[in-house]
Amino acid sequence: MHRAILIVAVGVGVYGCSNLMIGSRVTDPIVGTWLVKDPNAPFPYHLYVFNGDGTMQQANPDAGDPHTSDSDGKGVWVANGGRIKGKWMEVVADRSTHKFAGRLEVSFDIKVSGDTYTGTEAVHLFDDAGNLTATPATAAQLEGKRVAFP
Repeated sequence: MHRAILIVAVGVGVYGCSNLMIGSRVTDPIVGTWLVKDPNAPFPYHLYVFNGDGTMQQANPDAGDPHTSDSDGKGVWVANGGRIKGKWMEVVADRSTHKFAGRLEVSFDIKVSGDTYTGTEAVHLFDDAGNLTATPATAAQLEGKRVAFP
């Protein structure tokens, strides 16, 4: 009898978990991989990956900046009234000394339209002591194009 109850309990648990996973599928239009043009960056082309759990990654060629070595950016995002707002951060190293040089923080506000998006960003660069050192004079107009199957 106990064995039958255990088998039923396991079966119900597996069924419930599989339905939960199917029902929790995120369908926000930002989820996916994007080729992004950022005119304020030393190297203007980036890849952004937006995950369904509200996290994201950013990558661009390390050799794109002759002065510093930048790590991949990691960040968060949230859907907010038809727009996507978020922030990512990367760690920066001095190319000549190979020491920690600070961090870059990028906040963004974008609007998705099918397989493209446009938006703006605010960029803040902090030195190794955490002091704000530079921001671009004007906000950049970001342009993204979804990476999709042919």
